[in-house]
Amino acid sequence: MRKIAIIFAALMLLCTCADAQIKGTKNYVIGFYNLENLFDTYDDPAKNDEEFLPEGKNKWTEAKYQKKLQNMAKVISSMKEENGAWHALLGVSEIENRLVLEDLVMEPQIAGANYQIVHYDGPDRRGVDVALLYNPKVFTFLDSESIPFTFEGSSIDWIQSQEERDYFRTRDILMVHGLIDGEHFAIYVAHLPSRAGGKKGGNQLRDRGGEIMYEHSMKMQEKYPGIKIVCMGDMNDNPTDPSMAEYLHGKENIEDVTDEDFFSPFTSMLKAGFGSLAYQGVWSIYDLLLVNNALANPQDGTFGIRQLHKKGYYGRVYNPKFLTNQKGQYKGTPFRTFSNGAFIGGYSDHYPTYIVITK
Repeated sequence: MRKIAIIFAALMLLCTCADAQIKGTKNYVIGFYNLENLFDTYDDPAKNDEEFLPEGKNKWTEAKYQKKLQNMAKVISSMKEENGAWHALLGVSEIENRLVLEDLVMEPQIAGANYQIVHYDGPDRRGVDVALLYNPKVFTFLDSESIPFTFEGSSIDWIQSQEERDYFRTRDILMVHGLIDGEHFAIYVAHLPSRAGGKKGGNQLRDRGGEIMYEHSMKMQEKYPGIKIVCMGDMNDNPTDPSMAEYLHGKENIEDVTDEDFFSPFTSMLKAGFGSLAYQGVWSIYDLLLVNNALANPQDGTFGIRQLHKKGYYGRVYNPKFLTNQKGQYKGTPFRTFSNGAFIGGYSDHYPTYIVITK
């Protein structure tokens, strides 16, 4: 067991040390981070936020909320220090509303980035949404869409009954369309249905999420030939699972990608032992970014994904020491906000992930 831990630590060190600062003519960081229950302290009758109130189960006081904001800002700021620049685009999940993002981007540690927010209130029963933060110095916003999670037109042979599907609610998928250096980009941010409780047909629900992103992105490619597309999010699936590998057409090898596929940079990293979260001692990478062929195999003079590691990896799991438990039962795993119901002042149960585009 100790040998396995040492090997994993070595892999993580490789991920941490490679390309300490990204250098080049035009290099932009595009990332994703599950903020793990970034709730405010106010009661919203339309949301199931009772646990995150001062009198709720988690005793979610203003002091705890402020600590959470400071921690999230610290992570974003530390990635800026590593890369030498703020994220151009940062997708986030598990946020209650726009207010918490407005509070976050005004934190002194990251206020200088002047992050702008794209967010829609979604239908999730627990009241958590996805959003995109973008750097207006790099990304020119054009339009956006909140894509509902629907079942109509799906090719999936559903296990769930029609009644169960009618009752089901989850996060919408966010699409943001804009320009970077004159090139069209479409960014999809998703938080696909959870694995919690072994929900009946849960894998099919995530398959449907992959199918929705794929169908919408192919329409964007038809409308804007040459558009660069990034699908990111907490997929609650590994890149080798059907939702990503089949329904989103994710390919492990960049040379195998066609205009009908996506390059999945974290597939090879998962197989090599990297992870963005751990459950019962097993590491997974649910925090994924996939890119279309226009970014995987770009035309000359246009943006493309770049390698970030000596071993040829194109993705990055950001896991510095301060984001990791250093002792106890969960040593070596992400240092989260709560543990066994107690507030421990950590960050998230997920590590952030990112890619870099260059030209």
